[in-house]
Amino acid sequence: MIKNDVKKTAAIKSVKKVLITQPKPEGLKSPYFDLAKKYSLSLDFHPFIVVEGIPAKDFRKQKIDIAAFSAVIFTSRNAIDHFFRICDELKVTVSQDTKYFCITESVALYLQKFILYRKRKVFYGADGVNKSLFDVINKHKDNEKFLYPCSESFDSEITNWLKNHNCGYATPVLYKIVSNDIKDVIAKNYDIICFFTPGGVKSLMENFPLFKQNGTRIGVFGANTFKAAEEAGLTLDIKAPLPQAPSMISALEKFILLANKR
Repeated sequence: MIKNDVKKTAAIKSVKKVLITQPKPEGLKSPYFDLAKKYSLSLDFHPFIVVEGIPAKDFRKQKIDIAAFSAVIFTSRNAIDHFFRICDELKVTVSQDTKYFCITESVALYLQKFILYRKRKVFYGADGVNKSLFDVINKHKDNEKFLYPCSESFDSEITNWLKNHNCGYATPVLYKIVSNDIKDVIAKNYDIICFFTPGGVKSLMENFPLFKQNGTRIGVFGANTFKAAEEAGLTLDIKAPLPQAPSMISALEKFILLANKR
């Protein structure tokens, strides 16, 4: 559980350079661009991970019949992308009665890219943590068989919950996460680095096994990313989602207001 969104310190260094460890948003409109303009920030984007889809021929070896499952659990947009990619490649028609359980509302809304959202049964957790997701699933778990599309390093807390609650489930591996080369990026000495996946944290430590923050503030989104960052020994300053900071944008702005206060 994420308890604090801003690390309390006696003096906070002002923020000028921020690194978002995701691809740059397409187009000219983004809350990140608005944030950068509002606070005169130098804002860079660079993905710390590369997501590679598992070929359909390799998926077949897992012997999982997608059509035999009545519900799907999504914890990321990558999972959604590759689930529907595999369905398309295998010419599998997903039933209109399929239920979708998503870790956050933003992940749930991403389903609009693939389905008629208003006509489907879509559910999501209240605050981005697994417990909230489990609370939602628990209300619907009877008579459902769950697919949990994931990477090779899936969230065992989810599979343990499904197992302990006697749910029928399968974990089709649809993509793998590979660390990106970020050596030139980190050399730019950012005031804040924001992480969104455990894979991003893993990439940092693989590229820099002896990484020292040296005053760099770390922002994390999601309980699993929070856990990975803590296990890596990072000091966390910005955390989301929280009731008062439901997005990384809002958490960043809250911290910047405090750090850049004159």
